Amino acid sequence: MPVLDILRYPDARLHKIAAPVTVFDQALKSLVQDLAETMYVAPGIGLAATQVDVHKAVIVVDVSERRDSLITLVNPEIVESSGLSDMEEGCLSVPGIYDTLERAERIKVRAFDQTGQAFTLQAQGLLSVCIQHEMDHLKGKVFVEYLSTLKQQRIRARLAKHLRKSA
Repeated sequence: MPVLDILRYPDARLHKIAAPVTVFDQALKSLVQDLAETMYVAPGIGLAATQVDVHKAVIVVDVSERRDSLITLVNPEIVESSGLSDMEEGCLSVPGIYDTLERAERIKVRAFDQTGQAFTLQAQGLLSVCIQHEMDHLKGKVFVEYLSTLKQQRIRARLAKHLRKSA
């Protein structure tokens, strides 16, 4: 299982909209394994296929402390949401940047697993926020794009400076 390269903001490929998965085959299972391995190594608590330049509607999430509760969501769709949560978020595609966003506190998601079995998941708190964050990636949206224009400019400048230093 290879660890995949994670795209870095403001890479234009992060803005591609993911296509729904229509074939549940070994290639999809391999993608899920690679996404999980990449997420765990990074380390992160969620990863969307878009972040590794695969534009299919697939996300993996594991918010457990022991890193042993992987959730795979294929073609996820939020069918209910309620409450508001202000939680600090970070992103593997925007390393070192954290900010607080307002999202739904509780959600109900309809999705498929990697074998094509449909299921519904109720999520709240960190799991709810993480799923919403990853689903944004499938829509071509990065969490920093919810921030003010000034904050976005500062983030781009900071990331560019970091990139120059590491080059």
